[in-house]
Amino acid sequence: MKKDKLIISNKKFSSRLIVGTGKYKNMQECAKAINLSGAEIVTVAVRRVNITDKKKPLLMDYIDPKKITYLPNTAGCFNSKDALRTLRLAREIGGWKLVKLEVLGDKKNLFPEMIETLKSTEILTKEGFKVMVYCNDDPLMAKRLENSGACAIMPLAAPIGSGLGIINEINIKIIRKQTKLPLIIDAGLGQASDAAIAMELGCDGVLVNTAIAKAKKPFQMALAFKNAVIAGRQSYLSGRIKKTLYGNPSSPKSGII
Repeated sequence: MKKDKLIISNKKFSSRLIVGTGKYKNMQECAKAINLSGAEIVTVAVRRVNITDKKKPLLMDYIDPKKITYLPNTAGCFNSKDALRTLRLAREIGGWKLVKLEVLGDKKNLFPEMIETLKSTEILTKEGFKVMVYCNDDPLMAKRLENSGACAIMPLAAPIGSGLGIINEINIKIIRKQTKLPLIIDAGLGQASDAAIAMELGCDGVLVNTAIAKAKKPFQMALAFKNAVIAGRQSYLSGRIKKTLYGNPSSPKSGII
């Protein structure tokens, strides 16, 4: 398993769990949960998180960007113009080119606005960004994003923060079969078993925020997700048995006394 790395835009990561930095009680709690999760990538909402004003708490004081990869995202953007401006600002501030694109359709459902997302992906890719794209679980749209230059496909499991788990396993399986890009489940996971299921479907990783940050015991949940991702990946690589309608005895039929 030590050789089994998550590779995104030619960067190698040992952990396949990506953790968000929002919704925690404070930065100390956020930093401890991320440390326990073993995550090597954290998402940072550029529009919401202070990363430059030294008079206020700085995320970089709690999570070392030299040890953890920051993944600037466009949370809170509802059109291509705002998303592009946000990621260009992130590049100016910290030189980040590996980014997560997220363009939402409305404030209630928080589903991705795929027309604006596709347009933004095409523009950002031409500007040299390495774009990990939050999207719906539509296999056709996922393929269009891949053809537009995305470096990772990040379909939702369910609406952001809902905790419903993976609603449509069939579409995730189809996306997995048709893409060579890293496939990372993003949004909607509620418990560690959801992450294990995602990994057993062949996903390359999962992104989790609310399920850890809002758990009654976030530190324990961070550990649970860490272990679930590892177990799910090991299970997938092991090759599960075929499903059958009837029983199949585990003991031999011949040589019975």
